[in-house]
Amino acid sequence: MRAGDPLTERPRPPGDAPETVELTETFDGRPGTTALARNAAAMFVRTVEGATGRRADAAGTDALLLVVSELVANACRHAPGPCSLRLGWRPGRLEVAVADACEAEPAGRRPDLVAGTGGFGWPLVSRLAESVRISHPAEGGKCIQVSLPAW
Repeated sequence: MRAGDPLTERPRPPGDAPETVELTETFDGRPGTTALARNAAAMFVRTVEGATGRRADAAGTDALLLVVSELVANACRHAPGPCSLRLGWRPGRLEVAVADACEAEPAGRRPDLVAGTGGFGWPLVSRLAESVRISHPAEGGKCIQVSLPAW
C-alpha cells in the first residue's frame, strides 16, 4: 500500500474529505478506447469513494459509465484521433468532459431500430444529464461537458 493512494487507504471520515476529486486521461482513439475510458471512469468512482468515505449509488455509477462510454465512442467514431476525458466530483455533482479534434457538434437524429446505424447515444446522454454544454476551445475541436447528479 502506498501512502496517499486513495484506492488502498482506509476511507476518510466525511469531515476530512476533499471538496473535489478530479481525473484527466488522454486516449489515442484506437479500437478499445471506449473500454479504456469506461474503466477509467469506474476507477474514478472507487477513487472518490476512497478519498471521501462516501459510497456511490448504483444508478449514479451506471449513468456516469454510460455517459462516458457514449461520449468517448462518439469522439472515436466522428473525430478519429486523440480525445481527452476529464472527470470531476464534488458533493452532489459529477462533471464529465470529453474533448476531441472535430468542430462539428452532435446532431440528434431518430434512432435506427432496423439497420443498426445508431442514433441512441446523444438522446441518452441528454436525458441522463442535468446539463450539457458544448464549447469550442481556441486550439480547435470541441469539448462536450455534462453534469450529472452525484452522491
